[in-house]
Amino acid sequence: MNALLLSAWFGHLRILQILVNSGAKIHCENKDGLTLLHCAAQKGHVLMLAFIMEDLEDVALDHADKLGRTAFHRAAEHGQLDALDFLVGSGCDHSVKDKEGNTALHLAAGRGHLAVLQRLMDIRLDLEERNVEGLTALHVAAEGLHLNCVQLLLGAGSNVNALTQKEQSCLHYATLSGSEDMARALIHAGGCTNLADHQGASPIHLAVRHNFPALVQLLINAGSDLDATDNRQQTPLHLAAEHAWQDIAEILLVEGVNLNLRDKQGKTALAVAARSNHVSLVDMIIKADRFYRWEKDHPSCRDRSDPSGKSLTFKQDHRQETQQLRSVLWRLASKYLRPHEWKKLAYCWEFTEAHIHAIEQQWTGTKSYQEHGHRMLLIWLHGVATKGENPSKALFEGLVAIGRKDLAESIRKKANADLSAPRRCTAM
Repeated sequence: MNALLLSAWFGHLRILQILVNSGAKIHCENKDGLTLLHCAAQKGHVLMLAFIMEDLEDVALDHADKLGRTAFHRAAEHGQLDALDFLVGSGCDHSVKDKEGNTALHLAAGRGHLAVLQRLMDIRLDLEERNVEGLTALHVAAEGLHLNCVQLLLGAGSNVNALTQKEQSCLHYATLSGSEDMARALIHAGGCTNLADHQGASPIHLAVRHNFPALVQLLINAGSDLDATDNRQQTPLHLAAEHAWQDIAEILLVEGVNLNLRDKQGKTALAVAARSNHVSLVDMIIKADRFYRWEKDHPSCRDRSDPSGKSLTFKQDHRQETQQLRSVLWRLASKYLRPHEWKKLAYCWEFTEAHIHAIEQQWTGTKSYQEHGHRMLLIWLHGVATKGENPSKALFEGLVAIGRKDLAESIRKKANADLSAPRRCTAM
């Protein structure tokens, strides 16, 4: 900037007057195209603006800088309410857009300048005006996480479900930022949770992809379609499986999603998790699949004390009361079961081919079958607890069924009577 522009920028009116009286060129710009008017407006120097407009000749009130922004834009963008009022009073063009199609409303909303935003609404700037990307001021405010501006715009009637060129709603932008408060405000105002963008992604797809568990739960509570598929035919659970987001997968599995849906490659969420060697997630999905198959066949055994399913979990069991039994199962898998016998037990206990194949995807060496068997037994234990069966009795019967009565008798002799689970229908 030259001396003239600097004096306008810092509000040194007397210096500017001296420079002008000394013959300085008043129609000057910096490398960004900022004029005296831009500088004074951006910094909010109203007396400087008055001098420029009233005492200097041929000042273009709506002259645009290299971004296509006028002094009016600059005042709005930087929250200079008094400067904005002066420019409005001087007759500036309210509706002019910059090169990106932004109005002053977009710029004020994007920076969170509430008072300026209110004034622009008072002079009736169009709330639904869009920039070149199709964003309204509400989109910009939501993207910038300016909740007070969003609430002001919503109260004035902004369309909460307006879509951009990429077919994204304000809720998409709030979700991308991970803001629960913003998402909650938009949903309360009627924001649709199931609108899909140009990639077919609804807000819950984005919340899963970016690992925002609390936001996922919020969207579920607001009615998001958990089985919605994007352009890759991926459900939210596919995305959780792909990225190994266990907390989100748990939320989705407890809610009860369709585990049979396949993506464009023909893979279920279970197959996606297995392909990526996300062992814990594979086991969670198998537990969920077995649980919901059993629940479908035994609707009367739903836990009446927990109708919401809040106590249901498919994560790894670390409970003290099952520790001894889990130790027994580890010894069984690592020392006593022969190769392929774990599969016989799995078939006996109604594991599917897909379940077994997913477990076998894990490779830890020539004795992988031991780990496979151990995982299968822990998954089975989850189901036993769900059904309220006696695990010792069920294990004995399973071993007998595959021709290992000797092993069954040995384990029964060593079994602790305290391992017996209460006979009631409940979920772990």
